[in-house]
Amino acid sequence: MTEGSMPQPELSSAGKTAAEIKLANGPIPRPTQQHWSPSSWTTKPIKQEVTYADREAVTAALAKLERLPPLVTPTEIQKLKKSLREVALGKAFLLQGGDCAELFDYCEENALDSKIKLLLQMSLVLIWGANKPVVRIARMAGQFAKPRSSATEIINGVEIPSFRGDNINGFDVSERTPDPSRLVSAYFHSAATLNYIRAQLASGIADLHSPLDWNLGHVQSQTIKAKYQRIVESISDSLRFMRTVGADTAGQLETVDLYTSHEGLLLEYEQSLTRRLKHPSSITNTTTTTTTASPSTPPQDNKGWYNTSAHFLWIGDRTRQLNGAHVEYFRGLENPIGIKVGPTMKDTELIQLLDIVNPNREIGKVTLITRYGASKIESLLGAHIEAVKRSGHIVVWQCDPMHGYVSPLSQSLLSHQPIPPASKTQTNHRPTETPSQPRTL
Repeated sequence: MTEGSMPQPELSSAGKTAAEIKLANGPIPRPTQQHWSPSSWTTKPIKQEVTYADREAVTAALAKLERLPPLVTPTEIQKLKKSLREVALGKAFLLQGGDCAELFDYCEENALDSKIKLLLQMSLVLIWGANKPVVRIARMAGQFAKPRSSATEIINGVEIPSFRGDNINGFDVSERTPDPSRLVSAYFHSAATLNYIRAQLASGIADLHSPLDWNLGHVQSQTIKAKYQRIVESISDSLRFMRTVGADTAGQLETVDLYTSHEGLLLEYEQSLTRRLKHPSSITNTTTTTTTASPSTPPQDNKGWYNTSAHFLWIGDRTRQLNGAHVEYFRGLENPIGIKVGPTMKDTELIQLLDIVNPNREIGKVTLITRYGASKIESLLGAHIEAVKRSGHIVVWQCDPMHGYVSPLSQSLLSHQPIPPASKTQTNHRPTETPSQPRTL
């Protein structure tokens, strides 16, 4: 080591286990662990696996990630969990939106501002129409990886790896080999995005006194623009009245909470940013999960395992196997989590999943994100709702109307149709008296 240089970070034993998995050509038999740890997922079969070729690069990337600071804090995570409890009890709504898959190039001012403003506009309409608080979660600052139905594709007669997302490989055919250095790039792009979001919120972008600053350039319908204008005018009239009577002085109308989320697909990345941290002072031992503590750490130490890459993560429909690596990893987290529920989900399987990831039955800990396909909502959703009610779990119900609900515009273009599935989902929730939430848009 030269004078003045920093020593290279050493990869933890858990990180070495993850690296070994990622360098293998197939699963490595391991004894099943009785207790949960951030690396216990390595003992389970895994779907959507990414295998790297360069051992030194994998080790260096994971060691770097383990050393970097958290992107989010336990206080923020617990605050979101508390808000989702209100959603599960029907006292608030959940709005989640953002890119299907982020690209590193999307980490720029105009793109980020547009997404923030769109979420603010949508939540404003929901608050005004439903007269309930709205919990806002952005699919931003980490939603880079996407599951694929096939690990390879044919381009110009040549079979090459599929594009799996900017944190794995590049879209250009010359960049399709999985590159572990992209995991570190994903961290820094997430950090930059999150920093900009926080700065904009602190600078007044969400100030309710200026909702017309959230331009509607993306909206083509003049009718929709006129409706939004009327809502804004009504709110402005109310705010003027509050100022007149001296009630608009608390500053609570100038900013909002906006949480980040992504699919927890790359477990080597998620493990590296999973930290055992002290619970916020407002959280008592009666509300924390003690069944997930590792055998080497007493559960009475007032700490828990937090994934600090995002406030909220979800398990995809392709990776929700009961004995799979992703379910094993998710079951130990303090974070609120989501589970995608597709048409192949059986009632009994759904309850087993809930029992695994939420054994203490924390209200609002789990969000069930339904995505059946437009033609299957009526035949599937009601049975799932009744099964969950019988189980005693109280969850957040959320509809994803952007996957499986498309109509062709041409041979190369598809149009998403979110309104019909959202409406059908709402209709199916009414007879069961379960609150359904505004959707992932």
